Amino acid sequence: MKNFVVKTIANAGALAVAVWVLSGITLSGDNTAKEIGTLIVVALLFGLVNFLVKPIVKVLTFPLFILTLGLITLVVNALMLLLTSWLADVFDVSFHVDGFWTAVVGGLIISVVSWALNVVLPDGD
Repeated sequence: MKNFVVKTIANAGALAVAVWVLSGITLSGDNTAKEIGTLIVVALLFGLVNFLVKPIVKVLTFPLFILTLGLITLVVNALMLLLTSWLADVFDVSFHVDGFWTAVVGGLIISVVSWALNVVLPDGD
């Protein structure tokens, strides 16, 4: 349970950095508390997408991982971010990614920041 909370906090921090850096990724709320709540909901959605959908996509695109020497990971991460944006729209959460290339750069930022936060934050091991 502790590991889940740490990963969610890391995802929320990484998403916040992506929202801050890229103008094509938007997150809105009436005040700071609502924006933080929205960020946590989006982090949970993003974690759910990465837990359920990403492994299936990785298995289906395994030959492309070999062919591109892993660079297809950028595309897969972008697709997971776009799927999270779509789910946020379905659940009426104010988070939006403007396009594929924004999602590619956002996915790269989220991956790097999430990795760095997971290194820094304790995970209970």
